[in-house]
Amino acid sequence: MCDLLDPTVPRKRATPAAPSTAEALFRLGSIYATPGALALLERHGTCAATLLVRHQSGDFGHVGADSIRDNQQAIQHGNRILSVYRLLDDAALERMTPAERRRSPQAWIITEADRSVTTLLLPEDY
Repeated sequence: MCDLLDPTVPRKRATPAAPSTAEALFRLGSIYATPGALALLERHGTCAATLLVRHQSGDFGHVGADSIRDNQQAIQHGNRILSVYRLLDDAALERMTPAERRRSPQAWIITEADRSVTTLLLPEDY
């Protein structure tokens, strides 16, 4: 288990996490995670709660500009929201080719349009 408010808990992050006091931009609803996603986070020392805070506060991780714009519109208009978090540090990602980065370990978070459910999953779980 991880503690978002405990600065002594070591965490690996691909990008800076949103502060724990960040404003929630939308409801998450019930939260689910696939076994594969939980195992991947465990292997990489990444806290699911940290990723959920980032997702809910508008840090959508490693998505393109179009997806960021789509997510911002989805928050306003009630559509599905997708975040992608690569689980390697920035230095490792910078040494990779674009194709290698696309294959790097990543977790997705999807909040459904009606905000009833948020799921943490692997791309292959989709």
